[in-house]
Amino acid sequence: MIQVRSLQKSFGTREVLRGVSFEIRDGETVAIIGQSGCGKSVLLKHIIGLLKPDAGDVVVDGVSISKAPLPELERVRRNIGFLFQGSALFDSMTVAENITLGLREHGERDREKLTRITKEKLALVGLRGIEHAMPSELSGGMKKRVALARALATEPHYMFYDEPTTGLDPVTSDQIDALIQDLTGQLHVTSLIVTHDLFTVERIAERVIFIHEGRIYFDGIPSAFARSTDPIARQFLERYRTPVTQG
Repeated sequence: MIQVRSLQKSFGTREVLRGVSFEIRDGETVAIIGQSGCGKSVLLKHIIGLLKPDAGDVVVDGVSISKAPLPELERVRRNIGFLFQGSALFDSMTVAENITLGLREHGERDREKLTRITKEKLALVGLRGIEHAMPSELSGGMKKRVALARALATEPHYMFYDEPTTGLDPVTSDQIDALIQDLTGQLHVTSLIVTHDLFTVERIAERVIFIHEGRIYFDGIPSAFARSTDPIARQFLERYRTPVTQG
C-alpha cells in the first residue's frame, strides 16, 4: 500500500503541494490528472524518494520514504518500476543494455540470466529480436515499449507511468494504453498513472485523483469525474476534450 500523508512542498515562494493525502491499495490502478504545474510529477518524485517534503510523509509498504536510510529506500525502489515521460533510454546502449541496466547496477552479472530476462520482457511488451538494436533505430512507440520492458525487468509490485502517451500518435497511444492495461492484469501490479490524456484515464483507470492548485480537488471513479458539474472540473475536461465515460 502507498500512503501519502499531508504532503507539502514549495520551491522558493511557490507552493506546489499543499497538504496532499490519499492511499493507493494493492492492485489498484489510479490516474493522477491536473493542469501542467499542479504538482503531479513532483508528487511522483516524492513517492520514490527523489524529493523530500517540507512537511508530511509518504509511506510505501510501511516504510517512511522521507525518513528511511538509503539501504531501505533502495529496497523499496527495487519494487517500483518507472516509465519516464520521454522513455529516457540511453542512446549509447543497446536495447538489451537499457533493459538490464537496473539489474546490472544492483550487481547481477549472470549473462544467461540477463539475456533471458531481456527476451522475456521484450516478449511481454510485444517486441522480439531487437535486443541488439540502438534506440536511434526505434520508433517512438517502440522506445516506449522498451522503456516499459526495462521498468518490468525487476518484476516490481508497483508501476508508475509519467505521461505514457505524450508525443505519440493516436493509434500508438491506443496500443500503449492497451498494453498497460493487459500488463496490469497479467502481472497483478499496482499502477499509478500521471497523464493529461483523458482517453487513457477512460480505458485504464479504476480511480482518478484530480489535483488543482496543489490540492486534491476530486478523488473517485472516472465516470463521476466526467459527470461533475463543478466549474473547475468542467474547465479541465473541456480543455482536454476527450470525454471520460467509463467508471
